[in-house]
Amino acid sequence: MFFHHCMKLLDKIGREFSGYNILESGKRLFDRKPMQCSLYVTDRCNLDCAYCTEYDNSRPHPSLADLKKWIRKIRDLGTMRIALVGGEPLMHPDIVELVRYCRELGFATSLTTNGFLLTRKLVAQLEDAGLQVMQISVDRMTPSAITKKSFKTILPKLDYFRDSKISLHITGVICADTLPESQAVLETGLSHGIPTEVRLVHADPLHRFRVDRGRREELERFIDSMVARKRRGEKIHTSEAILNYQRSLLRGEHVEWTCMAGYKLFFVSAQGKFWICSMVHTDKHIMDVTLDDLYANYRKKSCQKGCGVYCAVSASLLVEKPAQVLGREIVARAKRIPSMFRRSLTPDTDKATQSAITDPDGTHKMNGSTEGGPSADEGVILRKNA
Repeated sequence: MFFHHCMKLLDKIGREFSGYNILESGKRLFDRKPMQCSLYVTDRCNLDCAYCTEYDNSRPHPSLADLKKWIRKIRDLGTMRIALVGGEPLMHPDIVELVRYCRELGFATSLTTNGFLLTRKLVAQLEDAGLQVMQISVDRMTPSAITKKSFKTILPKLDYFRDSKISLHITGVICADTLPESQAVLETGLSHGIPTEVRLVHADPLHRFRVDRGRREELERFIDSMVARKRRGEKIHTSEAILNYQRSLLRGEHVEWTCMAGYKLFFVSAQGKFWICSMVHTDKHIMDVTLDDLYANYRKKSCQKGCGVYCAVSASLLVEKPAQVLGREIVARAKRIPSMFRRSLTPDTDKATQSAITDPDGTHKMNGSTEGGPSADEGVILRKNA
């Protein structure tokens, strides 16, 4: 029993650092091969959020055969991670088979979804296929005219991940419409033990904001609060480097960096076209792309100023300043370990009592965790609006 208890604790600790395959990631910092590709498995989506530029319901799903061919090419380029995106990837009828194929080829595999189509059976199938990471996009506690991605809708589905090996995290978008409920989204995710973040809305490909961005002072205060909580060891999903970058965007401050989009990470459309990033498209087909083509994109770009493609910024900062970016992230995650040890020493009866208090609706904690809600010594205050 003690051995089983220790193994569960070690598994939890391991998950805190599971996003960093040090050996393989280390190679990608020094060679000319890409780290990640985001593959649009479909353009279709079951929602129509006003700020989104990445869905088109007039287009059919790409075939399974075509997707497998493109995935094979992406792996042949040396890519180590693949993110299955859309549209809404769960709308593709072969999504489980696509996950399985990616894992068979050796990819670290993630999937981004709005969560509306999740079922207990589908989560089990995705886990069996080898999915490692799932990102659920949630913008508000309740839907609005701007965004339908509400926590209220997907909250009951979190129970599907109670004993799942899939690492779950939650992301949202901050704009004027979502800001009044962004704090509640963050608190709700963290109180369920799920790594959570809320990102600034970014401009469309023509550098226009499709929704009201919101008051700078309020947005900046929210970013500052996430930085402070990150430093305390709370499960703010993004890196401090990206939080600082977003704060600089709000202040109009210059950030020195070289864009790695199209090189260390790139996108492939649901038509098989090679895209520099989600905002910068090309007509070149992925099957015609070479490593030299990728390397040619290792340069400063005219669209860098004010860039809101945070995955591109994150990869770029990681490659340019690996010790600083990775070092801070590892320190932040290491701060979570003492509280995990404290919980592991808490008698099961006390844990059950704590869970009943902090989780009165009976929703279970994520990723196999039986821990209760955040305790006061972790510096987490569950505000009334959560």
